[in-house]
Amino acid sequence: MSEGSSVSPVIRRMATSDLDRIIDIDIKVLGKERPDYWKMKIELVEKRPQISALVAELDGKVVGFIIGGASRWEYGVPENIGWIDTIGVDPDYQRKGIAKILFNEMTKYLKAMGIDTVITFVTRRDWLMLKFFNRLGFQRGDMINLELDI
Repeated sequence: MSEGSSVSPVIRRMATSDLDRIIDIDIKVLGKERPDYWKMKIELVEKRPQISALVAELDGKVVGFIIGGASRWEYGVPENIGWIDTIGVDPDYQRKGIAKILFNEMTKYLKAMGIDTVITFVTRRDWLMLKFFNRLGFQRGDMINLELDI
């Protein structure tokens, strides 16, 4: 299928039983294994109602996921601000619109929570991610991330 093809995955809430498949996708995308990180992420999603996690399934197989939430004044960010923490799609299913479908479902959830602005962090040299978020309508925001090597 090409990038413009319509794929109709089932979108549902992420479950603990999705952990192995999410780890598999993460390994395929990043090239490294982070099972403890993903266990912690799923536990956090289950404990904090302002965080949402969704998966996309095709033929009963998880092919993508997204995690986001509402700031609720974390780090001084107003409560009307939401964020996209993580988005991942199995490389075998990329460029089929799955990430966009996941994003659209996440924004419905965020709107229902009173969110009217969504932020995310992207490495400035990650042209593919920058293009993806640009196609979704993202633009440079007012916040600047600061970092210090220690």
